Amino acid sequence: MTQEYRYRWGHSALTADFDLNSRTPRLVRLARPDDAEFKTNAEAALPLVDVTLLGQGTGWSGPRFTGTALGQRLAHRAHHAAYGDGWHHLTVQLRHPASGLTVFVEYSSPDAVPVLRTRVRLRNDGDAPLTVRSVSSLLLGALPSPDVLDVHRARNDWLAECRWYAEELRESVPDVGRAFHGHDGRAGPRLAGRGSWPTDGHLAMGALTDRREGRCWLWQIESAASWLWEAGEADHHTYLSLSGPTADDHQWRHVLDPGAEFTSEYAAIALGDGFDGALAALTTYRRLVRRPHPDHDRLPVVFNDYMNTLMGDPSTEKLLPLIDAAAEAGAEYFCVDAGWYDDEGAGRGGGEGRDEGRGGGWWDSVGAWLPSARRFPGPGGLEAVLDRIRERGMVPGLWLEPEVVGVRSPLAAELPDEAFLRHEGGVRVTEQGRHQLDLTHPDARAHLDRTVDRIVGDWGVGYLKLDYNITTSAPGLLAHTRAWLSWLSAVLDRHPGLVVENCGSGGLRMDGASLAVTQLQSTSDQQDMLRYPPIAAAAPTAVPPEQGAVWAYPQPEFTDEEIAFTLGTALLGRVHLSGHLDRMTSRQLDLVRDALLTYKGIRSDLCRSVPFWPLGLPGWGDAVVALGMRVPFLDTTYVLVWRRAGGDPEVALPVGNLAGREVEVDILHEAAVSPVGPVEWDGAALRVTLPEAPSVLLVRLAP
Repeated sequence: MTQEYRYRWGHSALTADFDLNSRTPRLVRLARPDDAEFKTNAEAALPLVDVTLLGQGTGWSGPRFTGTALGQRLAHRAHHAAYGDGWHHLTVQLRHPASGLTVFVEYSSPDAVPVLRTRVRLRNDGDAPLTVRSVSSLLLGALPSPDVLDVHRARNDWLAECRWYAEELRESVPDVGRAFHGHDGRAGPRLAGRGSWPTDGHLAMGALTDRREGRCWLWQIESAASWLWEAGEADHHTYLSLSGPTADDHQWRHVLDPGAEFTSEYAAIALGDGFDGALAALTTYRRLVRRPHPDHDRLPVVFNDYMNTLMGDPSTEKLLPLIDAAAEAGAEYFCVDAGWYDDEGAGRGGGEGRDEGRGGGWWDSVGAWLPSARRFPGPGGLEAVLDRIRERGMVPGLWLEPEVVGVRSPLAAELPDEAFLRHEGGVRVTEQGRHQLDLTHPDARAHLDRTVDRIVGDWGVGYLKLDYNITTSAPGLLAHTRAWLSWLSAVLDRHPGLVVENCGSGGLRMDGASLAVTQLQSTSDQQDMLRYPPIAAAAPTAVPPEQGAVWAYPQPEFTDEEIAFTLGTALLGRVHLSGHLDRMTSRQLDLVRDALLTYKGIRSDLCRSVPFWPLGLPGWGDAVVALGMRVPFLDTTYVLVWRRAGGDPEVALPVGNLAGREVEVDILHEAAVSPVGPVEWDGAALRVTLPEAPSVLLVRLAP
């Protein structure tokens, strides 16, 4: 590297070394200040950005978007560093004279946090339009060899979210013999999220860990639409590329007229000691980039009438006793879920898109979002039910699926075609009997403004569960999702006390862009309490614990242990209470109340905690699952452990942050648990003997 062009940027927790030479500027090292140096080859550091334009090839990279022809030709023009509001910023300006393209690579990092946030801004300073086919948000080379790295990914399916798995990177990056061929192979792990369920299939995340030294590079792509990441080999080192949609993977392109700009999606990469250390840094970062809101500190208990309870079939008769029972149990919000607008009968299965039947009901007629007179007869209708919720000391909430309009809804004819996403040729996007609004159009936005201002402003609703049960990859999706989040931010500006839950058939819209705006995130639609623990335990990888809504649905037919189990599953997240509490005995309702009192006693710690996994990230079939929460500055740690099946009842749970110290052990949430065996701290691990399955144990550890 030529010394005069070397440039170091960063702060006490992160440093980035650049080679800003006039040939091809490169990021040659991203590390924490105390990380050991390792030797890199000059060509292992890739260009700062890769861009493909219509008419420009992809170079030797072939179908992969790294090492593209244009990326190699971008020359350094200027760079500028700044600091403000606790963030360090660096912009590197690049130029491609032949096309007139100017590229601004924007790096930012919160002070004292080892996380780098990046995006790329393109500007057409030429005389002719340019069509962008791909642009990376982060291109990082010169990582350790694939020989020493593991790659981590997270399958994320409906009812089975956040299932992390790992393999040696060399398994998917074969050594093809660079010495013989003069260049590296093209194989490597490559993941793409497609469509308006950005986390359907996999989380928009990944990680690399070094098996020798334990270091971890953990990333997320912050897109509510499509995304892509890939890793591979460059001159005996590993590279990583993160981006939003591309032409080849998502049929995306963007025309830049002269003078116009386009900005890529944000991506973030966290550095840490092991996966847990990097995730702790990423959790801190997520709290810094999200919209401030009182809900993030208060963590009120939400009762929702849907899951395993009314299932999209609410009425005044059914709701009033549930409202009273939820208030008695200690709920602070009460959300009426899907079906409150339905005058026709059963729909397609309610708010979670559960039933795949076709025809009839309200599924393809929604859009006006007016209350059903049939379900809520008599004076006041639905508003009388909302008043009852307030009378019982709770904040009323409603379910809403605002982005869709049913094909049988009058709004489908009243709104112009331009207010909907359309395929090429102007044909409206229609999925499962519903049209998809396009929030870039003022008529679509005005319709949703009227809807929310009526529900929140006129009816006094303080909680909206915003669901989304169709998916599309239509042209214009990226612009729509950006407009959607802009619209949602404007709603919260007008109604600052409103709490918004983000739901997309459970956790299929669990992306960083949405989480930065909304207050809560649905983690799953899983109805089986025995299958929920691995989801609840791994959800903090995708969402901070104070935003991760976890269902707890005790039922009157449950045993005491089963009631304790389903309630315990939610205690280190956000309690989303459901179940037929109105049919419970007084003793059963006391069990619910005791669990909520436990939660209220620890929730002020959860909003400052960072997660860890004493037994490693859970497997889908693990008999014993564990999640820990470490509260920095308070020196308090919580450990939640589930026993779902047989297995050894004696479990050792390492807690590294307390190793070598004397610790006081307090068992929480034990009112309905069968007798617990010894629970002891041995100086390095918490040793417990668990009751027969199903059982759950919450323990607080403090020196």
